[in-house]
Amino acid sequence: MFLIDQLILVASVLILLGILSSKLSARLGLPMLVLFLLVGMLAGEEGFGRLAFNNPQFAHAVGTIALAFILFDGGLQTPLSAVKKVWKPASILATLGVMVTALLTGVAASYILSISLMEGLLIGAIVGSTDAAAVFSLLRNAGINLNERLKSTLEIESASNDPMAIFLTVTLLEVLVNGLKPGVGVLQLFFLQMGGGALVGLLIGYLTLQLLHRIQLQATGLYPVLVAAAGLLSFGLAANLGGSGFLAIFICGVMIGNNKFAFQKTTFLFHDGLAWLSQIMMFVMLGLLINPSSLLEVWWQGLLIAAVLIFVARPLAVLPVLKWFGFSLRQMTLVSWVGLRGSVPIILAIFPLMYGLPGAELIFNAVFFVVLISATLQGSTLAWVAKKLDLIEPVTAKPAATLEITALGDVDAEIVEYTLAAGSRAINRRLSRMALPEGVVVAMITRQEQIIPPRGSTVLEAGDHLFVVLKKDYKPMLEQIFSEPGFINPELPTTLRLKGASRFSDLAWCYNLDFTGQDAELTLDEYCREKLSTEVVAGAEVIIGAIKLTVDEIVGNRITTVQLDTRLESD
Repeated sequence: MFLIDQLILVASVLILLGILSSKLSARLGLPMLVLFLLVGMLAGEEGFGRLAFNNPQFAHAVGTIALAFILFDGGLQTPLSAVKKVWKPASILATLGVMVTALLTGVAASYILSISLMEGLLIGAIVGSTDAAAVFSLLRNAGINLNERLKSTLEIESASNDPMAIFLTVTLLEVLVNGLKPGVGVLQLFFLQMGGGALVGLLIGYLTLQLLHRIQLQATGLYPVLVAAAGLLSFGLAANLGGSGFLAIFICGVMIGNNKFAFQKTTFLFHDGLAWLSQIMMFVMLGLLINPSSLLEVWWQGLLIAAVLIFVARPLAVLPVLKWFGFSLRQMTLVSWVGLRGSVPIILAIFPLMYGLPGAELIFNAVFFVVLISATLQGSTLAWVAKKLDLIEPVTAKPAATLEITALGDVDAEIVEYTLAAGSRAINRRLSRMALPEGVVVAMITRQEQIIPPRGSTVLEAGDHLFVVLKKDYKPMLEQIFSEPGFINPELPTTLRLKGASRFSDLAWCYNLDFTGQDAELTLDEYCREKLSTEVVAGAEVIIGAIKLTVDEIVGNRITTVQLDTRLESD
């Protein structure tokens, strides 16, 4: 009993230290995984904590569960719209790109470490995947916003390349330890792993959505638990059938996350916290598992392997693929540099220990060192490289939080919180001059510790928190209005449903529309009634250059809603 009490005390202290260390990430420009690992190493047998931990089996079990939850959360947060845009280059990078990276790195590792080619390829396979969470946490902390296509490619590739690295690692271990013959057996294993994992993920995701749409649970807190259990079910079922559990749980997450269900935001917050807890526990535990002195034994070999991985293997795997899909040289350079290694390689480095492979400790130490070098070097210079390549774009005003209106059932509306940045185009403008879409309501404004009643005369200031009631389809329009001047949101719809009281000057300011030659203070209502010589009716159209205005709703003598169509500009 006393031992359990001590374990709880030590675990809680380490988790708290891991959380507090994350505050240093933005200041030092390092991925949080590096700081979590350092916390574990400092608490380990050769650190200040003097905690002895040498249980690869336990580390493997905890790491597998943690990694499953991290991938599941990644799937929940991956929008299908992003997948559709870049699935071709991202999927090739996540499969063929990982294989090329593993091959080139593995050949180099076999010579550098003086081990067999198969063992070298095993190291290459282990370090073959990238870490999306580490990359984009750094980009967010540094305030860097990338082109939507470039960002989506990095996200989808990083989120989906883990199963290929895991497959290659397990296959090479089967060849080295259990005598699996390369050839037909490997192909069968590949199709079983990938095909089985994908099918199970799709099936469990579909069944979970059907259950969520039909069941009403008494306690709100049970919805996130149900979704978590479904994710673990997809992992366990796929793994027991010979498929990839990691691929299954990721696909299951994508299916669930891209469909609306009760208490969805609550579920997302729960899994985001669970993924963070998993990362902290996993990295701190892995830091405990390694002895710093053992890293010194492979420091120069690790440096050489990391150099080949970062400067040779990753670029050669990336450049031909992205060149084929029309990416610019600057974009290809950034993707090549964003080859940050993270959680998966260290977890996979435990596999040789589990299999009882001779020389497994050398492989584990070498991989650990490579991950530290990759995360430190690439992580600390990522923002600088993006700026030097001139790939930073104006920041879009994304919602800080979204509240669900669960009391109204399956209503297509949300309460969204926007925080006005110092560079927002909305700063110093009256609320009445914001040209908000029809049906969008600012319910409350908070300024520091004050609540400001939202009136048309209210002047917006930097740092204001706006709580807005809107439909999901209107989010791109709000992001456009609250973003920096000159920025054009690529997700902005070509058809805007606007209030008839909106003035041309406000529309030009908020949506970057060209109304040259028009009276800036005319409203859409006044302009349409002036141009329509006959009786104004719903559906009547007015053309202004390359923009079409369509009368949508009329109340009395006023045009209350106008549909503005910009598609003529691209015709």
